[in-house]
Formats: sequence, C-alpha cells, structure tokens
Amino acid sequence: MNYHHPRLRRALAADYAVGLMPARARRRFEALLRDDARLREEVARWQESLICLTDPLPELPVPDRVWQGILARIEPQVLHVPEKRPFWSRMRLTAVAASLVIALGVGLLYRHDPVIASATLLSGVQEPALRIKAHGDYLQVEPLTLAAVEAQRSLELWAIGTDGKPVSLGLVPEGGQGRMALDTAQRQLLSGSVVLAISLEPRGGSPTGQPSGPVLYQGPLAAL
Repeated sequence: MNYHHPRLRRALAADYAVGLMPARARRRFEALLRDDARLREEVARWQESLICLTDPLPELPVPDRVWQGILARIEPQVLHVPEKRPFWSRMRLTAVAASLVIALGVGLLYRHDPVIASATLLSGVQEPALRIKAHGDYLQVEPLTLAAVEAQRSLELWAIGTDGKPVSLGLVPEGGQGRMALDTAQRQLLSGSVVLAISLEPRGGSPTGQPSGPVLYQGPLAAL
C-alpha cells in the first residue's frame, strides 16, 4: 500500500481520528505515526475538527429591538414606539465598550504565549479523553471524557520519542485540568517527534521512573 498518496493519507487519518480503524490496522497506523510528522499533523487536524463539533453553543440574550420587531409583525395594527434609552442603558453601553477594550488587550497578551503544538489523547476505544496544548515552557491540560481516578492513584504523562523510551513529563493535575511546567530537557524532547501517553500509577507517580501501570490514553503531539 502506498502510504505517501495524499488521498489515502487523509482517509487513514480520518478513520483513525473517528475510531473506525480496526485494532490491527490501528497498530500498524500508529507505527507509521512515529516516523511521519506530516501524518501526525493530519491526524491532529482531524481530531481538533471533530472535537469542535461537540462544543456547546453559548446562550445569547435576545436584544429588545428584536422582540419589538417580532411583536410588530404579529400585531401589525399596534404601533410599537421604541422607548427612549434611560441613563443606565447608556452606562451599559459604556461598560460593553470597556469590556471590548479589555478583551482586545487580553488577545494581544495571548499572542505572546502561543500554542506551538497540540495533542488529543484517546482511550483504548478511540474516545477523546484529554486535550494537551504545548506552550513555550508549560503544557495546558484540558479534560474531555476523562475517567475518574481512585484517591490512591495518579495519572502520569509520558513522552515517547523515536527511540521508544518513555520520559516522564510529570503528574496530570487533579481532574485533568491545569498546567504542567516543563524543564529545559522536556522542552527539547517535545520539539521532536513524540507520542504522548498517560499511565495509571501509584499515588505520587511511578516508583521506577518508567510506566509501571496500564497505559490509559495516548496520541501524537503535532506541531502547529
């Protein structure tokens, strides 16, 4: 099979992200991911696109002018004259303008701390469990469908490079939400081709320096 054909690569990445790939084919595909950075990027794009479909839509209040327009169409014989905006309404507009200025400032600050790589870690049944975003000197961890962990257990994050040796990146924050600081060696490791994995360990982490419990979640880290 020609794994360099663009259409085939996109189809395989989509099947892997959706979870339609049989177990034997998935293992063969994951072996290809270790040495193919562009293929990992293709998988990451599919995973990010699919996860966005599950995000809830925020509720937004309906402006008064919209209700006035609806009433005017339902009862055309009644003249609905918009009332004058009171002083507190003008104050509300001022507050909205101030909020926009603050949001713009936060956006400018955010650009100085960009996401340089991301990964969506999947469970054994190909269900997205965690989303990990790599910044300059830390990882941002966000739970998706993370299973509960017993009090005497911890989740430990590992980076597996091309040599196949797992290197600990630290313990996943309680509940799967938070930041994980990176030292110089860890940042250098994540700059290459790696697969992230999470194992179930005793409280406080693996006592051996290598995964001692089952690997629950894994996925390739793709540069953005």
